[in-house]
Amino acid sequence: MAFHPIDRDTDFLLPPSVQDWLPEAHLARYVVDVVEQLDLSAMERAYAGRGSDAYHPATLLALLIYGYATGTFSSRKIERATYDSLAFRYIACNRHPDHDTLANFRKRFGGEFEAAFVQVLQVARENQLSRFGTVSLDGTKIHANASRHSALSYGHARTIEAQLKVEVQELMKLAAAADQSSLPDGVKLPDEIRRREDRLAAIAAAKAKIEARAAERFEREQAEHQAKLAKRQAQEAKTGKKPGGKPPKPPQAGPRADDQINLTDEESRIMPVSGGGFEQSYNAQAVVDTESMLILATHVTQATNDKEQVAPMLAKVQSNPEGLNRPATWLADTGYYSEKNVTACVAAKIEPLIAVKRDEHHPDWRERFSEPEPLAAGASAVETMKHKLKTRAGRAAYALRKQTVEPVFGIIKSVMGFRQFLLRGLDNVTNEWTLVCLAWNLKRMAVLRPQ
Repeated sequence: MAFHPIDRDTDFLLPPSVQDWLPEAHLARYVVDVVEQLDLSAMERAYAGRGSDAYHPATLLALLIYGYATGTFSSRKIERATYDSLAFRYIACNRHPDHDTLANFRKRFGGEFEAAFVQVLQVARENQLSRFGTVSLDGTKIHANASRHSALSYGHARTIEAQLKVEVQELMKLAAAADQSSLPDGVKLPDEIRRREDRLAAIAAAKAKIEARAAERFEREQAEHQAKLAKRQAQEAKTGKKPGGKPPKPPQAGPRADDQINLTDEESRIMPVSGGGFEQSYNAQAVVDTESMLILATHVTQATNDKEQVAPMLAKVQSNPEGLNRPATWLADTGYYSEKNVTACVAAKIEPLIAVKRDEHHPDWRERFSEPEPLAAGASAVETMKHKLKTRAGRAAYALRKQTVEPVFGIIKSVMGFRQFLLRGLDNVTNEWTLVCLAWNLKRMAVLRPQ
């Protein structure tokens, strides 16, 4: 039996070329080709030009995009991959940017990822990968870089604060006493007092932030309460009858005992997650094109539900360049339904198909082939949308939602492996979500391109 010789010592006869390392259709090649077409002049101008030569922004951005597209998110792991992986070596031109350089670049230029995201969409449009006519909106909870066990509630903070104050008084009396023989061995009273005073200061800061949030919530709820009262008064003036039901209760000022703040990432929130339970999370939103499954707009919110996310996502889509800013149809599930959201879509000249309620799991088979009665003249925007959702064409169009945006989230979480943010704070998390969606778009475009 003949074997290939084991020879690790013979040198290359000619210097190796990075162009020979990867197949022509490799994702790393496609990422490099697209990124090097982008206008990164804003990033380039940010460099002062002093000291040793810096890595080009195109190289660092391509490394991050390819890393996120293949499940390598940590800057330390990306640095290690420039030694271990041929694809990362190819992108880095056989150099090895250290993890500090990569981490600083991600944080420093996070705001510029949005411009790169839009330019990549323009590349997709120019290559005719989609017509961007029908889009789906949905959100997914992604874990924050913080544990829910690091959260402190207002009620618990007050309890601990009272206990610590008692302990400080007790320790102060012991420090002033002449006889300290009753103290356990190793106890240093100044250190114990200082430790408790530091905790009291941290708790006071946390309480102040919770109280500030409560004040903002009260102003918002008070405005909503006044609007409800005004609506009831207008209805009473129109009909001459007192509206049915109980009048809305006025909101309560001040923080509640269960109001919480996380001591690791104070801008994250406790949110219900799929499968049950609660986690420290952010609510990541995405508008996905139903034809290509490319993401057109991204957003991250601290809100636990999606009711108020239609207007900001409409604004994000409309801010895109021509050809990417006017979808014909807007799909969303029942979590986004409200009269205000339907009206906002119509005002933007986009047809809304937002589910009013959950569909039955096993409807009668005849409903699949039924058509509703003709729509009455002078119907409102909501009535028009409800009628369209009952038609066969409307049901078929709405069915596209589940097979576009939900698979995108599934692939991002299960295939790319992105289930938790690395960065902290709403602004940093928003930039990281843009980077994740940018990586997804390039990964998807590599599949859609003509082979």
